[in-house]
Amino acid sequence: MTATAAMLARLRRMVDEPTTTTYSDVVLSAYIEEYPLIDERGLIPYYFRVIGSGSAAAPDKVTTTGWLPTYDLNGAAADIWDEKAAAVAEDFSFDADGGKFSRNEVFEQYQAKARAHRSRKVPKSMPLKSWEESTKDGMMADGIGEWIGNLAEDL
Repeated sequence: MTATAAMLARLRRMVDEPTTTTYSDVVLSAYIEEYPLIDERGLIPYYFRVIGSGSAAAPDKVTTTGWLPTYDLNGAAADIWDEKAAAVAEDFSFDADGGKFSRNEVFEQYQAKARAHRSRKVPKSMPLKSWEESTKDGMMADGIGEWIGNLAEDL
């Protein structure tokens, strides 16, 4: 998985960082790759498989073969604006010699930018796995009783 030069350039415009002084291409790529999406062919970027059994079972992240690198740049931009806001969070407003200095407005503007990009993030969804069919006596095939959270209970 890798971010393209076009993605890096677009993210730089979204976060107002035209040079590599503050954010290198490697750092921006890491932000971008935190937000993989399903590509236009419907392939997911990765899946997890469990290796081992019992308490030794550990999930292993497997990249899907043929997935086209597709990322949510608004998610990455929101994270960067949050980081920029954190850098100026301690700035404060003050009055001195008849002048008013409102340095905290920078923090508020950065937070507004983060909220704007977060509101444009691609909605996430997940496939649901169907529950096994119940047997006639209300027990599942594995012997565990069936329970549905919002189903009316028999009294």
